[in-house]
Amino acid sequence: MSPDSSSGTSPTTVFPARIVHTIDPAAPTASAVAVRDGRFLAVGDPSDLVATYGGTIDDSLADKVLLPGFVEAHSHKDTGGIWQHTYVGYEGRIGPEGQWWPGCSTPERVVERLREADRELEDPDEPLLAWGLDPIFWPGERFDRRQLDAVSTTRQIFVIHSNMHLATVNTALMEAQGISPDTMAEGVPKDAAGWPTGELQEPAAMFLAGKPFRSFFGRLRSDEALHKFGRAARNVGVTTVTDLGTSNLLEESTVRQWLDVADEAFPMRAAMFHGAVMYAPDGDEACAAAMVDLKRKSTDRVRFGNVKLLMDGSIQGGTARVRWPGYLHGGPNGIWLIAPDQVADRIAPYHRAGLQVHTHANGDQAVEALLEGFEKVQTTHPMPDHRHTVQHCQMTSPGQYRKMKALGMCANVFANHTWFWGDQHRDITVGPDRAARMNAARTALDLGIPLSMHSDSPVTPIGSLHVAWAAVNRVTPSGDVLGADERISVAEALHAVTMGGAWQLRMEDEIGSISPRKFADCAVLEADPFEVDPMELRDVPVWGTMSGGALHQAAARG
Repeated sequence: MSPDSSSGTSPTTVFPARIVHTIDPAAPTASAVAVRDGRFLAVGDPSDLVATYGGTIDDSLADKVLLPGFVEAHSHKDTGGIWQHTYVGYEGRIGPEGQWWPGCSTPERVVERLREADRELEDPDEPLLAWGLDPIFWPGERFDRRQLDAVSTTRQIFVIHSNMHLATVNTALMEAQGISPDTMAEGVPKDAAGWPTGELQEPAAMFLAGKPFRSFFGRLRSDEALHKFGRAARNVGVTTVTDLGTSNLLEESTVRQWLDVADEAFPMRAAMFHGAVMYAPDGDEACAAAMVDLKRKSTDRVRFGNVKLLMDGSIQGGTARVRWPGYLHGGPNGIWLIAPDQVADRIAPYHRAGLQVHTHANGDQAVEALLEGFEKVQTTHPMPDHRHTVQHCQMTSPGQYRKMKALGMCANVFANHTWFWGDQHRDITVGPDRAARMNAARTALDLGIPLSMHSDSPVTPIGSLHVAWAAVNRVTPSGDVLGADERISVAEALHAVTMGGAWQLRMEDEIGSISPRKFADCAVLEADPFEVDPMELRDVPVWGTMSGGALHQAAARG
């Protein structure tokens, strides 16, 4: 009788590899993995595994390097569907199907690309929708409605910024949607003559864009958009993503869509966090009760039952809340998305219900208000091992990290910012000293904070190797090493984007390492990230992924 035949389950498959890095201290490396029923059975030598567990050898990955599938603990479902809209970002990017999209490095190039998109629209009433705008890279007057009016004075144009916290619209849209000098709303800046500039800051202001705003996000809800998200993750070795606060999980249709799409053939798992700031119509107590009920619908592929809150906005967009001395450029402080005196009341219902709360807090003033609010909640309703997480932590100080440690909180650091906006933070937003202390992964680890790191895709491209590279090197596009003392090792960075993310999602017994019984999820690489020069870490080629034992090859780049 073979070792498989008594189990009544699927046969064992043994996958030899050039090397297997397990991120499991009990067996750090191996030369093969054994998979059965979509889970890791064991690691070891190929012949030993077959002798012990039976089954067959599959040499498909014999020349590859295997790591645990990367865990993207802060991303958004828009990662896939957003490519339905015109891309006008500063950096070039690769879409889910492997297509290269050149960046728009000047305002003139943005206008040119939008004109190209305008000419392709046959219906004169269809809005022109675009994404990725990044005015901070251009000195001088702010990119506003005037540049978009040069594209069209008749078609409504809605362009969301790369940070997803701001948008810029043209005069035709403002006229159609009633945005005028009489509009008195936070997040609608005006020029010296009292006219709105066309910039809409944060969700409440962007809602004023009406139908084009709804159309922009409505088109991201299709099944194909979710499949594109899966393909984008597959391309970079990510096997577990989060949809952090993007979806309204009070809608049964949204829940059903995820359950239907994320079947065994889907290349990733998804941890869903309900967007409670925007979607709690009956209050937080009712929302918490609904999330407790929804948690029961979780599967091996989709996890429900936790929430995301937001404290402030974007540092490069000027809407994050920062402490003294404020922004280097002298602009006003940012926008509170939850007022400090409401933080405890917002968190408490979810905390009492045993749900995880992951909260966006970029600026240090926002982090301070969040920690004060959570301290009140934890003092009134003590709960061990809650794993509430501060998301982004960009300007979190050592003192704030110590308080997070005392409160049992986790940090999910936005490491990619050092590369994508490090020069701008140094020169424009907060100055060289504070910029060198941003995204302080070294400080977090040294103080014993459970750490993960993220891309916030689509804000920056999904890709855990790039995130790790950014934390290891802290290099800016100008070649500056921004905060050398906050660098971490390759091993620490890869742990953060595997087991670190798994821990924060309460999935550490299922994903994050190549260990017996865990889901057979791997990042399949063409080179060993522990052997390459640390500056080449982000360039390690990704063959694809293994998800539940099934192989998914990345799209060819074109």
